[in-house]
Amino acid sequence: MSTTIGTRVGQFVWHELMTADVDAAKAFYSELFGWEFEIFKPGEMDYAMISAKGQTQGGFMALDPARGIPSHWIGHVLVEDADQALARAEKVGGKAAFGPVDIPEVGRFAMIADPQGGVVSAYAPAGEGPAGTGTFLWDEFLAADVEGAKAYYTEVFGWTTEAMDMGGAGTYTLFKRDGASVAGLMKNPAEHAPPHWLTYIATGDVDATIEKAGALDATVYAPAMDVPGIGRFAVLGDPSGAAFGIFKPSAQ
Repeated sequence: MSTTIGTRVGQFVWHELMTADVDAAKAFYSELFGWEFEIFKPGEMDYAMISAKGQTQGGFMALDPARGIPSHWIGHVLVEDADQALARAEKVGGKAAFGPVDIPEVGRFAMIADPQGGVVSAYAPAGEGPAGTGTFLWDEFLAADVEGAKAYYTEVFGWTTEAMDMGGAGTYTLFKRDGASVAGLMKNPAEHAPPHWLTYIATGDVDATIEKAGALDATVYAPAMDVPGIGRFAVLGDPSGAAFGIFKPSAQ
């Protein structure tokens, strides 16, 4: 394993929208964020990769409408061995949602459901793998059982945890790897929504993005809010219902 990959083990390096209508999703996200798309293996896989900030940072995968799976975003965590990550997950109550499977020239991955139903991918890349920085800023697990999620994810991905006092909002948990913050964890504030991972996408203006998204038939799941010293965020749903956060960090 190269030093470059070694420094990114345990980090989210790729984000993927699973959607029944790739063309509609491309139209929405390109209009909202200015994304462009590159097609990986045209005529063979026809996988639409997100091109932003000079890098490919994620992609859109077509869902079979007949399976009835709702559109959703999923994050891929870089691991040394996807099968071993799945084995660790199964020992602490997780299970395979899909895979493990090999994709030629890309790598091997397993989509893993945790005991609360949250799904994340363990991804062992072929070669250097993607950098995954700049566009997708943060990933956060909204849990029914915070302590259970801590125990599970520290075992599966080797993460450690650090508590962050959020004042009146309670305690927020940072997942860390080798001293770097890689994801977040908090009590799920939405009683009607099951535990789930939420991906945050960078924006230069949260309020303007909300307004633009509304004009594109998006839904506001959580209105714009400020987190002192951290930034401003909101949670939206694209026209297919896939939830995602938008975030602008505070000026440093």
